[in-house]
Amino acid sequence: VCLDTTDVDEIVRTVVNIAPAFGGINLEDIAAPRCFEIEERLRDALDIPVFHDDQHGTAIVVLAALHNALRVVGKRLEDVTVALIGTGAAGLACAKLLIAEGVGDLVAADRKGILGPDRDNLDDARRWFVEHANRSGRTGATTDVLDGADVFLGVSGPNLFAATEIRRMTADPVVFALANPTPEVDPVAALEHAAVVATGRSDHPNQINNVLAFPGVFRGALDARARFITDEMKIAAARAIADVITDEELRPSYIIPSVFNPAVTEAVADAVRREAERTGV
Repeated sequence: VCLDTTDVDEIVRTVVNIAPAFGGINLEDIAAPRCFEIEERLRDALDIPVFHDDQHGTAIVVLAALHNALRVVGKRLEDVTVALIGTGAAGLACAKLLIAEGVGDLVAADRKGILGPDRDNLDDARRWFVEHANRSGRTGATTDVLDGADVFLGVSGPNLFAATEIRRMTADPVVFALANPTPEVDPVAALEHAAVVATGRSDHPNQINNVLAFPGVFRGALDARARFITDEMKIAAARAIADVITDEELRPSYIIPSVFNPAVTEAVADAVRREAERTGV
């Protein structure tokens, strides 16, 4: 259902008015910061699950891919530092889910530099990064976020740095350069320096595509008659996506299932339904 408006009040009012015909609401292509207010208001107003795919679908698939990438390089989530460039809707959602799952640390940067204690006059989203991430209080320019990181996660813009900058990261780095259609770093060149590389593109290995998440998430939520989609349900979905790939199949060029893998939706739906029932939502 396409709406010919970007006005927050109009979007909320329209969705609330059509909601009785639907079992859930999947929001698409709403930019930050409007998307945060719209999702929050709709969650408060409705008794059916509301899910902003560009935020939470992306976060689920990123977490799934990261679980498997870390299996490839032999690192634990609680021991790694993630360098994030991109603090919009997808970046914030990814950060929140990674922290909820127990990532060691996450240091975020925008075009003005690292979001640390030296930054002021921040909006709510960027202030969240200062208050909940970057535990060591790092400061610096945007690409300084790579220094000593185990994982790079880009949800920002094209060609932010040369592949040689990956040398600033730890041994066996993982690079998720998800800007589309042109990633933050050239993925072919990145393979010369990184152990695992993923993009958002279908013409490279390891496509991180949120279509892996939302069909199963909604199927599971509907089966459970869930009123909300919680962080626990998102984490269950991510683990289910990751587990579709067996130990025998796992390799640096295959850390995330294809969007055409028929096992994904069923696995995600079952995991989300069981988690919704367990937590009583």
